[in-house]
Formats: sequence, structure tokens, C-alpha cells
Amino acid sequence: MKNEIERPNTVLGLLDKRAQLSGKLKYLRAEERKVICDLDHIDAAIRLFNAKPNENRIVRYPTKHRAKKGEVVRMVVRLLKNATTPMTSLDLVLVQIEERGLKADDETIVLMRKRIGACLNKLKHDGVVRVVPQAGLYQGWEWVR
Repeated sequence: MKNEIERPNTVLGLLDKRAQLSGKLKYLRAEERKVICDLDHIDAAIRLFNAKPNENRIVRYPTKHRAKKGEVVRMVVRLLKNATTPMTSLDLVLVQIEERGLKADDETIVLMRKRIGACLNKLKHDGVVRVVPQAGLYQGWEWVR
């Protein structure tokens, strides 16, 4: 308590610096997504005129659409906590694709559904979420309050 009184500007300065760096990181991630998208478009144009693969192509990730550790769990928990009605795995996938700026093709949706499904099953096993029966192909999921 004594340190808080003696150095209030230190903590405020650190909080301000953290906010600045957080904003810069968001900006850089958005710029990275734009550059990756531009490179994908250029690679597609090259393939139209040249059937040979491009050896200089930049590979984004070793695994397609890899998420950072814990990112999927945090997103699923956040969405289910804030949801007023049960959400399906497809609902969660579409939100994730939009938030991460990914291309919403069939291959990506299937891959993300597998990852979201594994996450939901683990959360269900931990007793954090539960299945809600719904009409249709997909089952609903809700946060256990």
C-alpha cells in the first residue's frame, strides 16, 4: 500500500505504456493480415499465368490457420458467456473466421469446426459448457451459469 502512494505515476505510466503497445500490436496484426491477403492474391495471379509453383512463396504458418495458444478457448468462452441463446459450433466458427480475417471457404470452415468441436468437448468435460438439444444438424452449446 505504501508503494502505491509513493509512486502513483509509475503504475499509471506502465498502464499507459501497456495500452500503447497493445494498440500497436492490434495495428500490426491487422497490417500483417492485409499483407498476407495481398500475397495470396499475387500468388493466385502468378498461378494463372505460370503453372509452375512459386519457390519464393512465403509460407504463413506450419499449420493452416494456426491460432495462438489459448486463443480458441478464450474466444469460445467469451462468446458463450455473452450469448443470450445457445450457439452452435458453426456459429462459433463463423465468428472466429470473421474476427481473424480468414477466408470463409469450405475447407477452412471444416478445419475450424474440428478445432472448435475439440475445444467445446474439453470445456464440456471440465463442466464449463453444456449441450442444448436443438432442431437441425447442429447441437447448441451454452455457458453453465
